[in-house]
Amino acid sequence: MQNKSLKIKFGRNDLILETGRIAKQANGAVTVTYGATVVLVTACMSKEIKEGQDFFPLTVEYQEKTYAAGRFPGGFFKREGRPSEREILGSRLIDRPIRPLFPEGFLNEVQVIAIVLSSDGENDPNVLALIGASAALSISDIPFNGPLASCRVARINNELVLNPTYAELENADLEVVVAGNKGGVVMLESKAKEVSEETYLEAVKFGMESLRPILSMQEEFCRLYGTEKAKVELKLLDPVLMQKIESLSQAKLSQVYKLSKKEEREEAVDSLTKELDAQLTTEGFLAADIHAGLHEVEKKQVRKMIAEENVRIDGRSFKEIRPISCEVSVLPRTHGSSLFTRGQTQSLAVTTLGTGEDEQLIESLEGEKKKSFMLHYNFPSFSVGETRPVRSPGRREIGHGALAEKALLAVLPSKEKFPYTVRVVSEILESNGSSSMASVCAATLSLMDAGVPIKDAVGGVALGLVKEGDKAAILTDIAGLEDHFGDMDFKVAGTRQGITAVQLDLKIGGISLELLKECLAQSKEARFFILDKMSTALGSPREELSSFAPRIDVLKINTEKIGELIGPGGKTIKAIIAATGASIDINDDGTVLVGSTEASKSDDAIKMIRAITDDVEVGRVYFGKVKRIMQFGVFVEIAPRKEGLVHVSELSNTFVKKVEDVVKVGDEFKVKVIGIDELGRINLSKKQAEQ
Repeated sequence: MQNKSLKIKFGRNDLILETGRIAKQANGAVTVTYGATVVLVTACMSKEIKEGQDFFPLTVEYQEKTYAAGRFPGGFFKREGRPSEREILGSRLIDRPIRPLFPEGFLNEVQVIAIVLSSDGENDPNVLALIGASAALSISDIPFNGPLASCRVARINNELVLNPTYAELENADLEVVVAGNKGGVVMLESKAKEVSEETYLEAVKFGMESLRPILSMQEEFCRLYGTEKAKVELKLLDPVLMQKIESLSQAKLSQVYKLSKKEEREEAVDSLTKELDAQLTTEGFLAADIHAGLHEVEKKQVRKMIAEENVRIDGRSFKEIRPISCEVSVLPRTHGSSLFTRGQTQSLAVTTLGTGEDEQLIESLEGEKKKSFMLHYNFPSFSVGETRPVRSPGRREIGHGALAEKALLAVLPSKEKFPYTVRVVSEILESNGSSSMASVCAATLSLMDAGVPIKDAVGGVALGLVKEGDKAAILTDIAGLEDHFGDMDFKVAGTRQGITAVQLDLKIGGISLELLKECLAQSKEARFFILDKMSTALGSPREELSSFAPRIDVLKINTEKIGELIGPGGKTIKAIIAATGASIDINDDGTVLVGSTEASKSDDAIKMIRAITDDVEVGRVYFGKVKRIMQFGVFVEIAPRKEGLVHVSELSNTFVKKVEDVVKVGDEFKVKVIGIDELGRINLSKKQAEQ
């Protein structure tokens, strides 16, 4: 079998593209190898357009098979189930940059599937999957305006590193996934620890320069092994119909877009749609084509207003942010809450504090790890005045929540400083543009309201773009229609010190670094304005936690005492938890976390832990239990496997003729340590403890 492959140096390893050996029935199939990580990416296309199809049905699936890392999947059924959050985010990472590169009017169903076949535990396969998707589509007969390439750039010790390993990323203060083509930057996905706009731009530039050889490699790969593109039907609108719609709707649309409220505009457009249907269907045009045509006329008119007349739909200037209001402590029983409203976008954020028992266990190719901070985003249908079935979170909700979570990671306190598990939920109550950035702002205020000692406040803003020829209008705080009809959705979150998260998605082929620089500068100005507004509601974290939040006390015990505290089969620690109702987490370094919503329960648990792990001290009083009765006294357990003798003379201040007359097995009372002999035997006194 002919070896259809190409190899190029890409960072510290060779990048190898290969086709023609496996999955040959797909329209395009490529394996991407980097180090010992191998990803198979396939692309398939339906032969015909489904009847009534009026949108481009692209689906992307990114799958991480546990066998790739020599592991079994977790759970009762030992096979992969529903996609993990990491797989969903990987799917979105591929989908977002390739989607705008398909031709206009192309409605055949396309499916891209990326499967991680081998993982070396060092190199992240999701960036390789994106390169593989581009290569598979480029060599296939599927219409695709590629290639594009991607890489991950990290800044470690002030140096930029291409394709860093998982271990190296632990020490990075900036991580950027860059996707680009010869037209410029196509997609960005980033998290950072408060880096400047200049530093961020430098990393993107470094990434784009690193992609040039990969783009050339794919072009050569396509020339050698590619197939001729299929001749497919492009569903373009009838020019005659478009002319009629324009003449009938332009004047009315110009009035519609003078309406300030989203609901009024939608109602007016619905009314216009019915008018066009009534008139043009009698001329033999299909309602679906009429609706698609009106959508194109709307798009053209909105873009013309912005690009030529410098007028936004709601009358704002290009840099103007809609009215903002911020409230905290809006819910009486939660640990922390806030309501952030910007124009017609509103996020209710609620913070819940928990103990180590509430940490989320994450299974991935690298192994298991625990997650102590979670931000979840919900987008109910009523937020946009619609009705639809309530389902589990979709890919968009998971993606938006992950972005907001990423934005806040840089300001969270360390586990040593704040040993809580933290969950924030953003409920989107209204939506008209950039609800993910509203979630960042609301989450920040909610965390501070809960008393989480975050380092600084984080604000976020979304920018849009309308690019016509050489003219580019950058729009701050985009509304829904500006996002829908525009060319860019550029989200930037950060503090006053710098950027913490970035996400860039485009509907055009790419943007230049110069334009990206302008966008970053404009986003910084907007972010500072938003942070000023947020500070009027709450300027810093509350000093005290909510009375409803659990109290967590941190103890340090001798590591040699850990086994004794846990007990055989966990018997001892379970007994303490059952007796007190407190939660107890024990770390390998001897750190013990005791949590409870009631201080008395925590205090009781701490006393019991101390009794077990601390060395017995002469003069200290313990609460003990009678285990055995002898003629000369009783043996009292003051801690698990720690007993002492209370001599009959130390049982009472009065004469005791018979021990059984004073105590019986199972009695509990205070005893004082009055001595420890050279053999380690403990002598106790009941009467002295009562004095």
